[in-house]
Amino acid sequence: MPRAYKAFPRVYVEPALSAGAAVELGPDAANHLVNVLRLKPGVSVVAFNGRDGAWLSRLADARKKGATLEIIVQVAHQSEKSDVWFGFAPLKVGRLDYLVQKATEMGAGMIQPVLTEYTQVRKLKADKLEAYVLEAAEQCEVLSLPVVEPEIELRPLLEHWRATQGLRRLLFADEVAASSSPVDQIGWLNGLPVGILIGPEGGFSDAERELLLEQDFVVPISLGPRILRADTAAVAALTLVQSIIGDWR
Repeated sequence: MPRAYKAFPRVYVEPALSAGAAVELGPDAANHLVNVLRLKPGVSVVAFNGRDGAWLSRLADARKKGATLEIIVQVAHQSEKSDVWFGFAPLKVGRLDYLVQKATEMGAGMIQPVLTEYTQVRKLKADKLEAYVLEAAEQCEVLSLPVVEPEIELRPLLEHWRATQGLRRLLFADEVAASSSPVDQIGWLNGLPVGILIGPEGGFSDAERELLLEQDFVVPISLGPRILRADTAAVAALTLVQSIIGDWR
């Protein structure tokens, strides 16, 4: 998006966006603009919906419990949807929001919690995860929003992987693997759909690691000679994928 609009508040909306349209904001978006940011009618904002790009808009009406945008002109075309699947063992609140936000910023196209033996949190609220995605998207000019999938146990995920994911290869951060060059580990996957799986802070159990290594679609990767926290490992793995075979090239 052009830098001229960088300082404008960004807001996610559900309806379609087109020049001249009037869009009624949802309660959360309206509250943020009117009551938190204290914006007045006539102020410019940038609206996006994950489908129609980014649009310069004007706050036409601001009420305590609602607001309306007048859509003016498109300022950025819709970006292509990412095909990177990102699975992670849920963490405690405080690290969970960081992990989901960073996955959104780093270009994950699908985000799915995966329950493992040492997973700390086993019950998640989908609306909370989606709120973390939107917060990151609004702050970092992300136009293509990742899909948040419901949580799934590790074993059924692997058992149904081929049926649901086709030829997608699954990279998993194996802390037991010897440290080696990530270029050699994943460079050959260029052009193939990939997924990334990050385990819990206690790591995968021995049985889970064996189960993963038994699958012909699983590719173990090393994240270096140091043990990383789960949220740090997520950023490191996404960085490797995007820089070696992804959209950073």
